Amino acid sequence: MFSPRLFKRDIVTLPEFILDRQKDFPYAKGDLTTLLNDIGVAAKIVSREVRKAGLVNILGEMGTENVQGERQKKLDVFADQQFIAALRQGGVACGVASEEQDEFIAFEDQLYVGRPYVVAIDPLDGSSNIDVNVSIGTIFSIYRITDSNRTARLEDFLQPGRELVAAGYVIYGSSTMLVFTTGRGVNGFTLDPSIGEFCLSHDNIRIPETGPYYSINEGNLRDCGQGIQDFIGWCKGEDGGTALSGRYIGSLVADFHRNLIKGGIYLYPATTKAPLGKLRLLYECNPLAFIVEQAGGMASDGHRPIMDYQPRELHQRVPLFIGSPRLVQKAMDCILAEADPTLKL
Repeated sequence: MFSPRLFKRDIVTLPEFILDRQKDFPYAKGDLTTLLNDIGVAAKIVSREVRKAGLVNILGEMGTENVQGERQKKLDVFADQQFIAALRQGGVACGVASEEQDEFIAFEDQLYVGRPYVVAIDPLDGSSNIDVNVSIGTIFSIYRITDSNRTARLEDFLQPGRELVAAGYVIYGSSTMLVFTTGRGVNGFTLDPSIGEFCLSHDNIRIPETGPYYSINEGNLRDCGQGIQDFIGWCKGEDGGTALSGRYIGSLVADFHRNLIKGGIYLYPATTKAPLGKLRLLYECNPLAFIVEQAGGMASDGHRPIMDYQPRELHQRVPLFIGSPRLVQKAMDCILAEADPTLKL
């Protein structure tokens, strides 16, 4: 006799999850569902190449530099091509801005006029770690265009983070995991290679109020302001602080992911060498800020929320303090005390 219980399963795939949540958006017509699925497919392709990178001719440098002046790796270029192709072929986005490209790409064919979304993406974050087999990632953010009667323009990408429709990242590590938010909490999906699907593995992620880790490139500490140096001293147990463990991988996605799950703070402040900060507002800071705020955390430039910035240019850089709210607030207090020593505890 047939029994439905024999076919019961607890697995929820990414497409199923997105389709189920579509009802949360009164204006949605299925386009966002399609767009997120397109990003998921491209991520699977990139994940496949990352896992066999040592076996094929895809390690090493291209011999070119991107707009940031950074040496491009072969996988940088491959990932950039895959995500742009997936977004173009999906027919939902009308343009894409990539950290690897000087300018944004508007999909000019008539097919894309009126398409509702643009995507800003860092196709392969942490690429300097590729050749030494350290976790790397992809970061993406999605905005609605400001005029549905045309294709993408610059102003569509230069929207404050508060206008984000969705954002997420993919981490290519011991497993491949996609984490994203549409403003209704944060959920994580782990790629099951046996079925080729991202499956829900981390439901409603919440970052701890505080945590055991701080993440900073301490080699730059002497170039930071006194407030930052005081905060790192506090993280090491000085001035009544609780000693935290320093964990810095040098791959933003990997450092952020660990702190999101375990609790902690990642900081890349302004320095004398990089007075505007190093990380890119559109491709890295805004999407991760959206995620961490949805998970109960904070993201700041040391003075104000990252998502309150009005972007001025595609490749704008800003300082970043992101993670557990108590730790981010403590860092901001130390910076404030640098300007007004009477506030120092």
